[in-house]
Amino acid sequence: MAVGAAFGESLPPATGAWREGDPPGRRQWYTAEKPLPLETGGELPEVRLAFETWGRLAPDRSNAVLVLHALTGDSHVGGPAGPGHPTPGWWDALLGPGRPLDTDRWFVVAPNVLGGCQGSTGPSSPRPGGGGAWGGAFPFLTQRDQVAAEAGLADALGVDRWALVAGGSMGGMRAVEWAVSYPERTDALLLLATTAAASAEQIAWAGIQVGAIRGDPHWQGGDYHDSGRGPHTGLGLARRLAHVTYRSEPELRVRFGRLPQEPPSPEDPRDPLRGGRYQVESYLDHHAAKLIRRFDAASYVVLTEAMNAHDVGRERGGLRAALARVSARTLVAGVDSDRLYPLDQQRELAELIPGAGRPRVVRSPYGHDGFLIETEQVGALVRELLG
Repeated sequence: MAVGAAFGESLPPATGAWREGDPPGRRQWYTAEKPLPLETGGELPEVRLAFETWGRLAPDRSNAVLVLHALTGDSHVGGPAGPGHPTPGWWDALLGPGRPLDTDRWFVVAPNVLGGCQGSTGPSSPRPGGGGAWGGAFPFLTQRDQVAAEAGLADALGVDRWALVAGGSMGGMRAVEWAVSYPERTDALLLLATTAAASAEQIAWAGIQVGAIRGDPHWQGGDYHDSGRGPHTGLGLARRLAHVTYRSEPELRVRFGRLPQEPPSPEDPRDPLRGGRYQVESYLDHHAAKLIRRFDAASYVVLTEAMNAHDVGRERGGLRAALARVSARTLVAGVDSDRLYPLDQQRELAELIPGAGRPRVVRSPYGHDGFLIETEQVGALVRELLG
């Protein structure tokens, strides 16, 4: 579907990124004192991470929990939508007094990932020395680069060791990277719907999404941020494709089937046989339109390519040797209906991480998104690790 049809007469801004001058919301910022060396060579000269916290750090600094978001998430784990926060907290049911992430007991920290677009340094950020946004010149990042930046945040907060590092999907990639890179700083580990290394199929799906964005004529080599028009069509296509992989076929079949968007009469132009839409198409259009207004296409590319590069065994003697470094008490869990990060990937993690035991299974009809939706089951895992 064309962007104009999805948005009516008005087009969204070139980017949905948080930018200087926007309401800060609950965000705080950490700025690194020196450039960040990058795994592939070179460095990122300026690093700033947006983050949010809940609760208080104990005097002995033993109660800090790190929560890591997925691809299109951000630091807003809990709380309502409002100025500076386009969406409610993505794990709101888990966070707060008496909840699994009990803020009366735990100091919860959630950064916006490096390369992201909700306050952290990324393609939409000002380029050092002036000249507008980083855009297409933003360097290639890996999960290790992102975790190294988060380690700097931990240092600045005075957190020597996390009581728990938790994440799902892309957040799970960073969580396992934390446990391998900094085993002495990771006491417990919760890995949800994630993998030790991106698979060929995951890279293939992601590559199609990146291709859709880069193939948009408004991509402009990534230098669209101040042009007034972004690659909305490409980002919308990427989101539609991704969202199908995030859900399960049985859910889509039961929820939508072959129903048209509204029951048409034989003469009604809403009939899919006469140019109308099926309900499932309208559903995907809706999610595409929402993402375009709150996300940045270049960040989507940077983060997706970092996910494709994820391989915790790279330059470490392979997965078995790398995961043997993990000393954290670990729970690995997958979603039984997840076709994007299937349970075999969680079985591999659990087999290779010392003491992880058998992987837990989250029962859900919702596919990969089950790690976000099934908060009661996920909350029980959090409580098991935190006691």
